Amino acid sequence: MSDQANPFESLQEQVDDASAYLDASDDVVNRLKHPERVLETNLSVEMDDGSVEVFKAFRSEFNGDRGPYKGGIRYHPNVSRDEVKALSGWMVYKCAIVGIPYGGGKGGIIIDPDDYSEGELERITRSFAKELRPFIGEDKDIPAPDVNTGQREMNWIKDTYETLENTTEPGVITGKALDSGGSEGRVEATGRSTMLTAREAFDYLGRDMEGASVAVQGYGNAGWIAAKLIDELGANVVSVSDSSGAIYREDGFDPRDVKDHKNETGSVSGYPGAQEEFSNRDLLTLDVDLLVPAALENAIDGDLATDVQADVIVEAANGPLTPDADDVFAETDTYVFPDILANAGGVTVSYFEWVQNRQRFYWSEERVNDELETIIVSAFDDLIEAYEENDVPTMRQAAYVVAIQRVVDAYEESGNWP
Repeated sequence: MSDQANPFESLQEQVDDASAYLDASDDVVNRLKHPERVLETNLSVEMDDGSVEVFKAFRSEFNGDRGPYKGGIRYHPNVSRDEVKALSGWMVYKCAIVGIPYGGGKGGIIIDPDDYSEGELERITRSFAKELRPFIGEDKDIPAPDVNTGQREMNWIKDTYETLENTTEPGVITGKALDSGGSEGRVEATGRSTMLTAREAFDYLGRDMEGASVAVQGYGNAGWIAAKLIDELGANVVSVSDSSGAIYREDGFDPRDVKDHKNETGSVSGYPGAQEEFSNRDLLTLDVDLLVPAALENAIDGDLATDVQADVIVEAANGPLTPDADDVFAETDTYVFPDILANAGGVTVSYFEWVQNRQRFYWSEERVNDELETIIVSAFDDLIEAYEENDVPTMRQAAYVVAIQRVVDAYEESGNWP
């Protein structure tokens, strides 16, 4: 597993690879490899003991050709300027592949939230919201949850913004709790789109999901929901992991029971139904029909890719494969269905939430799930069409061909002026 690959350089390489199949000038493509602006700020926040700590935070607004910037806010010790730049770029193309009218943004704070009390986290979050206030808004930039953030933090940001602006604007942020203007179906959305992509992939490849062996790296919200929904299709989830390590059972787990164990103990390790426990690396190299990387970026580099035995990979995480890993899988005929499609359920249902906020009319969970399925299946069909018609070597390049062309079209149709 590598932590050396620069995610922003990986993004730029992915854009370059796809642009070879596009009728777009080099200068237009180059424009789509760099963020339009990046906010870097230092948050001075009083702690419970009266001391003051300083936290570095970022917000990257990558491209707004197709609509307001859209993307999550993560709290993690490894947040960096290049990471949020890369993630905001991936958001541009994620929104474009599923055809929703957003650009891409991403933000984060360098922090381990486990080290702070709820009161401290609220003050840190509200301090960041104050800094973001001039840049965000339902027609400008719409944040959302990401790693180590959720409804609680989104509610705090919404309240801070509305208080300072003396307004009511629930569409300023998505991923909120239902009583604060959130949407039904949002919590499961990323895992659901991962399941839908896996289902469509197996159908396209002529493989049977019933009884297929599955390994899921990462058992946070996206990973565990994907495991649960894939299990409901009849697949056999034989291994899952979190930061503590991986567990394995040849005849499969009940994903809900594993989640209950994690909720009780804080990790999947020690699950009483496991036959074996081993490392995340070992999970990634299991001989399974389907591998779902659902943790952080750069989980599989070129070296590790040579040991991966899965037939199909569906990326629930953002950027879990390096470009070198993609090259290996292209040579081994391993099918990789990319993050910008597979985990696009989160931003798609965030879009539904934003629409509902603006209309002040809210949908049922059934409608949300039906609309999401329609969009993901349609985007999958567009991906396959691009893959077959352009004779590209990977599904990722096919996805970027579709997405970049849509952004280029929006840019050129708008014209350019000083």
